[in-house]
Amino acid sequence: MKKKLLHGIILSISLIFMMNCTNVAPPAAHGPVPSENQMRWQEMEYYAFVHFSLNTYTDQSWGFGDEDINLFNPEKLDTRQWARICKEAGMKGIIITAKHHSGFCLWPSEYTEYSVKNAPWKDGKGDVVRELADACEEYGLKLGIYVSPWDRNHPDYGKPEYITYFRNQIKELLTNYGPIFEIWFDGANGGSGYYGGAYETRKIDRTSYYDWQPTYKMIRELQPKIVIWNDGGDRADLRWVGTEEGYVGETNWSLLNDTGAVTWGMLHYGMEDGNAWVPAEVNTSIRPEWFYHPAEDDKVKTVPQLMDTYYKSIGRNATLLLNFPIMPNGLIHPTDEKRTLEFAKAVKESFEVNLAENAKVKATNVRGNSSKFDEAKAIDGDDKTYWATDDGITTASLIIDLGKPTLFNRFIAQEYIRLGQRVKNFTIEALVDEKWKEVTKGTTIGYKRIIRFPSIIATKVRFTITASKSCPVISNIGIYNAPVFLNAPSIRRNQKGEITLKTNDIGPIFYYTLDGSEPTTESNLYTAPFIADGKIEIKAIAHDPASVKSSPVGAEKFNISKKDWKTIGVNDENVNKIFDGDPSTTWHKRGDKIMPFDLLIDLGDSYNISGFKYLPDQHKWSSGIISNYQFFVSEDNKNWKLVDEGEFSNIKNNPVWQEKNFSQVNARYVKLKALNNIWGDEVAGFAEVNVITE
Repeated sequence: MKKKLLHGIILSISLIFMMNCTNVAPPAAHGPVPSENQMRWQEMEYYAFVHFSLNTYTDQSWGFGDEDINLFNPEKLDTRQWARICKEAGMKGIIITAKHHSGFCLWPSEYTEYSVKNAPWKDGKGDVVRELADACEEYGLKLGIYVSPWDRNHPDYGKPEYITYFRNQIKELLTNYGPIFEIWFDGANGGSGYYGGAYETRKIDRTSYYDWQPTYKMIRELQPKIVIWNDGGDRADLRWVGTEEGYVGETNWSLLNDTGAVTWGMLHYGMEDGNAWVPAEVNTSIRPEWFYHPAEDDKVKTVPQLMDTYYKSIGRNATLLLNFPIMPNGLIHPTDEKRTLEFAKAVKESFEVNLAENAKVKATNVRGNSSKFDEAKAIDGDDKTYWATDDGITTASLIIDLGKPTLFNRFIAQEYIRLGQRVKNFTIEALVDEKWKEVTKGTTIGYKRIIRFPSIIATKVRFTITASKSCPVISNIGIYNAPVFLNAPSIRRNQKGEITLKTNDIGPIFYYTLDGSEPTTESNLYTAPFIADGKIEIKAIAHDPASVKSSPVGAEKFNISKKDWKTIGVNDENVNKIFDGDPSTTWHKRGDKIMPFDLLIDLGDSYNISGFKYLPDQHKWSSGIISNYQFFVSEDNKNWKLVDEGEFSNIKNNPVWQEKNFSQVNARYVKLKALNNIWGDEVAGFAEVNVITE
């Protein structure tokens, strides 16, 4: 009888304990949380941009609005090819530049004649947006729309009447093409343009001119499941990260304030105490520029470069929007396709086997000692379950026992962001030879954080949250042994003609060729900088003897020698940094009313010149980036001839090498006149200047 009574008491206590564990309340949300639309968008992770317009046919970065509409005739246009490539690459959607700054519309808009309805393509019966919408539906992709607020063609741009036109076009795009997951408004606003034949410069106040709130209201009524990206006005659902180079800050809060000015730092890192959920989207192109340029066919990003972008975007609590510049024939270039699919394969191989999946795991604290929130939820692969600690516990550890010495080099952590972003700092340690060794440390986590570190062999891994805004809620932990990817070496030549090969990797050796042939491990072994002056093409690879792997080929074509170059009229020894071959060094001319500024260079001899190149200041806080220019040549430094003038389009957001070509002319002296810079102040800045010969 006593045994039965004791057994009953124990059973009752067990049932009460189990009921208490089951009824443990989940943590309350902390701070701003994502909307359902933002959550769906975040879970997409990776999707495509496609840039295609009339300026695809004029080899321009931006169209001026006066491009001949008859140029648009993509004889092989196949949006199914775009969709197939994106699907095979693991992308979840495509955003199309339905209207870029030129004002040309890829759909038959009833509000303008400057559209496909008046182009020779398909005798004016074509609709690129419609074809892409159908292709996306066929391949299970989501459709997004880019429509530029700035219109360099429309006569009413800058006037109140234009806003009605702009909203009518948005309504067309959001009404006639099915569900739209994202609408994208570029931040470029106002400047020179055709404007219906006015050919003038028009300025607008980007903070008020577009009157965004009624537009947002209309958008959300037409597409209730949409998210809005806007770099040029009232706070939208998503934010730019302050660069088009393919990365966001290592610290990345998905928060901003819902009103007030936004600095570059806020865009790049978010705000820990922001009062609105405004997550980051990293937008970058697979080539240096957004639109197609034949000269960039050999400048497509390599797999290691794309992997680096992946880790610095998706791996830092952002999404990745990767652009394809569509060729004039209407297709994605074969090299872009090949590189993208290789990139997809590399991502799959890197995260195919989660070493933590079948491991034993132990936490220092579990919310209410409940199995509902225990440590096992962090490695169950389910995004909707999570390990949580008790309220007030903002530091905690999770030990993953791998069971045996295991090689790994990647760690993934995810927060259950439906309850807010919480973690401020964490460390990762490995148990090596029975001693804990710190592998790395980090700051924010958010939806997904991927940490890279040199390969290590350990039996256990300890993930410690050292600071959190509230009790942590961790939905997933992953440990991986990713393949080694070597970056192509950078090749630089200084003014003396000295060649240097470098890479960010530690340990590889280099092999190179000087005749343009493909390098192998049988080619020249690089041991130290060497002289290779004059016109020459150098190709090089990085090689890892341990894995017997080689990097993609790095290649550079160097033009005429610069050893006799000198500037004229500048009394500053630092001015030679503009042709030292190092993009990280810069020279600036500052002063009162110095603009326009003439940079005059003596090439030391006469050459047949057919163009020039300009690289702006490459630093984050760059200054003096030239936006408008004139280029002159002379044989005697007395009689000058203007051979080219114009703008460096999109140079503010994409400060890459600017290359301009003109009819060949013989000259010894060249003059680059900086007419304006992007900030409108009295500074002219230069990282590198070069000339192009036949």
